[in-house]
Amino acid sequence: MESFNERLNLALNLIKEAKRITAFTGAGISTESGIPDFRSPGGIWDRYRIVTFQEFLTSNSARKEYWAMKRDLFREIESAKPNRAHLALAELEKIGKLNCLITQNIDGLHQEGGNSSDIIIELHGTNRRANCLECGKTWPIEDIQARLEKGDLDPRCDVCNGFIKPATVSFGQAMPVEDMLRAFQCAATCDLFLMIGSSLQVEPAASIPREAHRAGAKLIFINRTETPLDFIATVVFRENASDVLDELVKLLKQSA
Repeated sequence: MESFNERLNLALNLIKEAKRITAFTGAGISTESGIPDFRSPGGIWDRYRIVTFQEFLTSNSARKEYWAMKRDLFREIESAKPNRAHLALAELEKIGKLNCLITQNIDGLHQEGGNSSDIIIELHGTNRRANCLECGKTWPIEDIQARLEKGDLDPRCDVCNGFIKPATVSFGQAMPVEDMLRAFQCAATCDLFLMIGSSLQVEPAASIPREAHRAGAKLIFINRTETPLDFIATVVFRENASDVLDELVKLLKQSA
């Protein structure tokens, strides 16, 4: 592998030449904000069993298990703030380079970091609000968290008594069709694809970089560990996403 500076220069040239950049982010971009990877030792899935969407719909005890996990997750992420990687992606959009931002994350840090909702595609939904599955009423997640903390362990809608659920995609729940189509369209029409902080092991999201490669885009991967698709990337970084993206944006501005 080339030196860090050599890879930076190569990535910088790719960004300069690009007309349409799509970014794709996973849990790795948010770990520097203090949000642990759910799948890591000690993470949420190590402490709680997975409650499927079907169980959520049919079992009171399963819903209580699910909400206990969500209550603890909220406590872990409520103080998280965007890090330099999030801010760098917002800057790329501001200077007209970033056209689409696809994320597997549910933390809302891209919006908080300055990216516009217009270009963000949240494949797995967002943990920042909750919806009634029956009538569609929406609440800020803080409102439901307050009910959980007061002992309402299976919160119901105050309009129709329907089940309330965070606006996230659970195991066994269908992926949002329109968002998936839009994500694959962004991948197919970009000329540079930035993959940041994903192991690329969860389908169908992991197929999105393949679509960009198939359509002829160059790819830059920024991830601490190897992925099954490293071989299709033009440049691969193992360094922290914040260090890489922050430096790339600084160099891009200096050369403008």
